[in-house]
Amino acid sequence: MSTATFRHVRISGIAAVVPENVINIDDEVEFFNNDPKLLERNKKILGLGTRHVIDGKTNFSDLCLAATDSLVAKLGVDVKSIDTLLVSSTSHDYRYPATACVLQNKLGLPESVTCNDFCGLGCSAYVHALLQAFALVESGVSQRCLICAGDLKSLHSDRRNRNSNMLFGDAATATIVERCEEERASFFVTGTRGSGWDKLIAPAGGHDIPIYADIAGLEVVDATGNVWRMWDDIMKGLEIFKFSTEVGPKCVNEVLELAGCKQNDVDYFAFHQANKQIVRSVGMYLGLPQEKYSTSAFNNYGNSGVSAVVTDICHNLHGRTLGRVCITGFGVGLSWGSALVDMKGTYIGPVETYKTPGGKMSRDEKIKHWISYFKGE
Repeated sequence: MSTATFRHVRISGIAAVVPENVINIDDEVEFFNNDPKLLERNKKILGLGTRHVIDGKTNFSDLCLAATDSLVAKLGVDVKSIDTLLVSSTSHDYRYPATACVLQNKLGLPESVTCNDFCGLGCSAYVHALLQAFALVESGVSQRCLICAGDLKSLHSDRRNRNSNMLFGDAATATIVERCEEERASFFVTGTRGSGWDKLIAPAGGHDIPIYADIAGLEVVDATGNVWRMWDDIMKGLEIFKFSTEVGPKCVNEVLELAGCKQNDVDYFAFHQANKQIVRSVGMYLGLPQEKYSTSAFNNYGNSGVSAVVTDICHNLHGRTLGRVCITGFGVGLSWGSALVDMKGTYIGPVETYKTPGGKMSRDEKIKHWISYFKGE
């Protein structure tokens, strides 16, 4: 395990946005053999409810821009005072350039801003991005760091895949981390189990298996009718469940030990909203009272990947006066992390809805644009 302690860094604000399109699990009974009892059983066990998904015109950086605009407006921050921009996602607009570079332009940030993307850690990535931001600010490299974290998880599988698609929604978040002169202790614990790298993976789309014509139309159907394509997520569900319920409680206890505090010293435990069963298992193994954590963000927004733990914070803590909050994520890699942060005075916005503005290009228009760009027309 890797640990870190910081003394003069704070989270000044957090905001989250979700797309306006909503899918209600009750409208998907066709994917449960048209059996209402089977649907209800899945709803009860997994906590399935609604999830927000993008349209064909919206991309990840659009949601990040909306979350950032909302946050800086609420905080009264001059966006040009941001000197570092970190983007954490598995749903970047392009393989390259970094989405942080795209956002730097959209936000109108100066050229002196340091921009960087984090990818490939999935649902633990928000804690890792926080760790990097805290380290940069504590060291003096940065004074005010913006983290944009989120995912378009609805695009990571075919809707006909009932092993995964029903769990996932889309969201993006913005967090501002900055230096504070008063002492404000924060603690981090992170870890990686690379031996499980293939337990949650999208095999195609990188340079190991590029997406060429030989797989573009390939669909694999399992015995229960779930459809999978080579660039979709493959999740070994039982092994991920065992991993999550093992490392979730473990890293929470480790960060509490590092901080020298007890569960009663923490106002809220924000867990990655994988599904109701996993979150409740982690809370149960820790012996937490039900008011100390929640699964309601999953019920309302689904598992939104990198942003899921942040939607939990915004959904449940908006408007509350807080002290210590423990933020825990676990996922791709396999990786995990817990952060115990002092959120006294932190602005926490509600989960807001993003409405696609007029004039956005459709998928066909985007394709035509890049063909024209390539031909130099």
